Amino acid sequence: MVNWYEINDCTQLDSPALVVFTDRVQHNIAEAIKMIGDVTRLRPHVKTHKSAQATALLLQAGITKFKCATIAEAEMLAQCQAPDVLLAYQPTGPKLQRFINLIKKYPATQFSCLTDNIVAATEQSAAFAAAQLTIPVFIDLNVGMNRTGILPNKDAIALANQCKALDGMLLKGLHAYDGHIRDTDFATKKEKCDVVYEQVITLNNQLQLPVIIMGGSPSFSVHCKRNNIECSPGTFIYWDKGYSHLCSEQNFLPAAVLITRVISLPAADKICLDLGHKSVAAENEMSRRVFFLNAPELQPISQSEEHLVVAAPENHTYKTGSILYALPFHICPTVALYEKVVTCKNGNITGTWQNIARDRILTI
Repeated sequence: MVNWYEINDCTQLDSPALVVFTDRVQHNIAEAIKMIGDVTRLRPHVKTHKSAQATALLLQAGITKFKCATIAEAEMLAQCQAPDVLLAYQPTGPKLQRFINLIKKYPATQFSCLTDNIVAATEQSAAFAAAQLTIPVFIDLNVGMNRTGILPNKDAIALANQCKALDGMLLKGLHAYDGHIRDTDFATKKEKCDVVYEQVITLNNQLQLPVIIMGGSPSFSVHCKRNNIECSPGTFIYWDKGYSHLCSEQNFLPAAVLITRVISLPAADKICLDLGHKSVAAENEMSRRVFFLNAPELQPISQSEEHLVVAAPENHTYKTGSILYALPFHICPTVALYEKVVTCKNGNITGTWQNIARDRILTI
């Protein structure tokens, strides 16, 4: 039986390469819709795939709401004619003007953004009003990630009331990302997600805002069961080794694999691959960067810009040119390292998808 990740004509594919299995991508999209039940409550984050082709598959599946983190990702979505795009970022300074230029260039897309303090909100309001725009804005809540957002307490209520009085913006809802909840035990994860949810709901009972956007991929299996919020997973579309372990209750399939080759045999118990820092996300410690699907016994021991050295049994049979299939632990920043992905279906290479939104600027 052929393994799902094996490619028939891999000898013609230079390495390192990132290969996306499109039938698995479509499975993951269908699974996300199945889990949430109501496609109108699904707002996928495009930070993982960064491509117009993957966006097209999401649109074809009936998804109309999207979330992104950069102006380039927002523009890529607008170029795909996505109806509803949330820039899950607080635009200030030059980014705020770029956001306004984006809105004016693509009037068919409804854009919104985040705010989490009155100084930023006032700047946004003045810029929107000067451009004769009224833009939907979501208050970004800090529910434990301690990265951005305002605490869901009286300060958030005060900010909301101030935003309601500002010109150029329409306060539409609350945004809460609980990426700090990373428990592998589902019961524990659900308990922590429920606490976050209750904080957000308690706040909105006072604010009465129409839309709440919560969570990412790890908490999706919990929040998708709630009828009154939108969910914004992102990694689900390609999945990876890290989330396969972290979220075993979710039935998404790994859909992106790195192709790498043995380039040197520096010692009897070591082999070197062409999979350096420039080819796979390197923010995790060494053992949590890649997992070799067809060689699980290999253990990474050192990495540099163009090389990955792995420990191997002394009686191994690897030779220079041997092909390995590696599953990234973190697919999102790995995609950002590649100008394009190679697409594959039924073991055959079918083409490429440009990761256009990995760039910081498209046209704006």
